[in-house]
Amino acid sequence: MDYQGIKNWEGLLDPLDHNLRSEIIRYGHFVEAAYRSFDFDPSSSSYAMCRYPKRRLLDESGFPETGYRVTKNLVATSGIQLPGWIQKAPSWMAMQASWIGYTAVCHDSREISRLGRRDVVIAFRGTATCLEWLENLRATLTPLSDDNSKPSEFSCPMVESGFLSLYTSSIRNRPSLKRQVREEVSRILKLYGNEPISFTFTGHSLGASLATLAAYDIKETFKNSPLVSVISFAGPRVGNRSFRSHLDRQGTKVLRIVNSDDLITKIPGFVIDNNDQMTNDCDHHMAQISTWIRKLVEDTQWVYADIGCELRLSSRSSPDLNDINIATCHELKTYLHLVNGFVSSNCPIKATARKMINETLLS
Repeated sequence: MDYQGIKNWEGLLDPLDHNLRSEIIRYGHFVEAAYRSFDFDPSSSSYAMCRYPKRRLLDESGFPETGYRVTKNLVATSGIQLPGWIQKAPSWMAMQASWIGYTAVCHDSREISRLGRRDVVIAFRGTATCLEWLENLRATLTPLSDDNSKPSEFSCPMVESGFLSLYTSSIRNRPSLKRQVREEVSRILKLYGNEPISFTFTGHSLGASLATLAAYDIKETFKNSPLVSVISFAGPRVGNRSFRSHLDRQGTKVLRIVNSDDLITKIPGFVIDNNDQMTNDCDHHMAQISTWIRKLVEDTQWVYADIGCELRLSSRSSPDLNDINIATCHELKTYLHLVNGFVSSNCPIKATARKMINETLLS
């Protein structure tokens, strides 16, 4: 359970524990399976849907030996109101609902024995459709609840508007992603609630944000839920300080894998240092000014907070990553390569990392 974050990965990140490295990469493969299963071809009749049936999804995407079985496909819906002229545009531009990931339950007895519990993975891919890109741009904070409190540490938690829209929106007979996740978690808890169980939400980029929102929601909805963890790859900022405080009080464990050279992890909004403890009178006076400025800018709904624990990596530390640009620094395979090679902050890359972590990720 230490590798699942029950002690906030204390003593495991720097230097990076070998077993934790293996677990991070293992969960990264579940996210990679989501990418490989998605139909990216706009000319396809199944565009934006899953290419494979549930029972063969992990096998067909190149990960047949996981010991997990996919139990539910997950679909996200954009809440953006489309103008009338969009009907004349290609259909792929107005695709409101798209396959975003899946739920998989560990069924292999050896894997359950190795983990010491039955693990449930909820994996999300990153941005793919036009409306998902537009949702990403809706970067102001919005309350998770219906009240109109301002975004401060003592108010309601607030999150990025676009991420929340993708998690909570529904159209016609298509339920929201929130409802889909809740129903599947409820079903799994009824089925396996009498045995040790964990829920691991994982995703890349937009998927990392949705994984965080879903984990928060499950902890809020199921008060006696087992350990809920998030393994986040290249995730943008999700919410404000109140959102972070709520996650901490819930006991939701979040491990953010961050590439220092990846711009996406530095947006949206900006972060204000939370350390208000001062050491002398001068510092106390400056603190009063700092608090006033912080309150002023928080009212703009652009002040975010970094959440959970962080494993910070850098593309520049790897001799294999010669082409350092915005795209490559953000790719999932770059992240998994860096995780595989990272030793510690004093020794950022190991010699054996010159070999890529998994040939299947390069095919």
